[in-house]
Amino acid sequence: MKIVALRTHLLEHRLAVPFESASMRFDRRAHVLVEIECDDGTTGWGECLGPARANAAVVAAYAPWLIGADPLETEKIWARLYNALRDQGQRGLTLTALSGIDIALWDIKGKHFGVPVSTLLGGRFREQVQAYATGSFKREGVDRVADNAEEAARYRQQGFHATKVKIGFGVDQDLAVVRAVREAIGPDMRLMVDANHGYDVVEAVTFGRRAADYGIDWFEEPVVPEQLDAYRAVRSGQPIPVAGGETWHSRWGMKEPVETRAVDILQPDLCGVGGFSEARRVADMAALHGVRVVPHVWGTAVQIAAALQFMAAMVPSPVRVDPIEPILEFDRTENPFRQAVIKTAIEHERGVVRIPNGPGLGIEVDRDALVAFRMRDD
Repeated sequence: MKIVALRTHLLEHRLAVPFESASMRFDRRAHVLVEIECDDGTTGWGECLGPARANAAVVAAYAPWLIGADPLETEKIWARLYNALRDQGQRGLTLTALSGIDIALWDIKGKHFGVPVSTLLGGRFREQVQAYATGSFKREGVDRVADNAEEAARYRQQGFHATKVKIGFGVDQDLAVVRAVREAIGPDMRLMVDANHGYDVVEAVTFGRRAADYGIDWFEEPVVPEQLDAYRAVRSGQPIPVAGGETWHSRWGMKEPVETRAVDILQPDLCGVGGFSEARRVADMAALHGVRVVPHVWGTAVQIAAALQFMAAMVPSPVRVDPIEPILEFDRTENPFRQAVIKTAIEHERGVVRIPNGPGLGIEVDRDALVAFRMRDD
């Protein structure tokens, strides 16, 4: 069994209403899928986190070390590809591109052996997970406070047990949003906040102290990811648990924040941290140091399926009668190709998502959708 082709599929949808996080503006949704084909006709699918065109270019750069390889040798391939571009970057696009490739290889491996990836990772601890609704961005031309409160109330009506809102636009304005959202969802629904590294330490500590009374589960990416001392200052300076890690790629990127407890909750992204191969090592390292893991998810149904397979196999930490269960980040913002790229959508029922049990990722990609949502050159 040999790899004979490596392809990327660039997808795009222009938004009717652009929206912002604290760190960037979105006027479109753009994602890239990775397809690997083998000489026996088996294909595997992966996805890369981050800028679609740039990821596609780096995926293509890996091709000389991938074509002709045995796709089942995932560790061997991971080491070869990582080392091939090690001198140019141990973080960023080299890892996000490698992540998409690694996920596709595990999809192939699962199909080859006729089992879900979660079985190959050691076995399924769960068949379904609770999802939390991610949305509540700052939409252009819309009153942010009222809009976020109405959106969060809608998630409650749909059965979600938790939701996450975007902050980082200014402490007073953000507190007004949090107050309105908490009033809209009531006291029993879980609420998280994500600053998308829009604060400095002083703002983050001020916000955390003032927002604690609203029952916030975690305070995500309070400051820029390079500033680990700032993370530790925020964690020690206010009472809300601190989360982060979607941009700390690979085990080396995760090592210091985990060992120094810069966060209470680690958020590796399968499509950025290095795929299944590396996410396993990161999860083991987090468990060794008593840091909770809640994967970050922001992409199409291919990424959702990958995250679900990983979460199915996550070992409870600690193992106990009533364990702490992982929860799925479930993007609810406008993206018509998110589920369209697969033939059977992965949707929630009253905030609960079942984990696919077919071979590999457990999904079948709809090639017609890849054509319909193909990225244009302009």
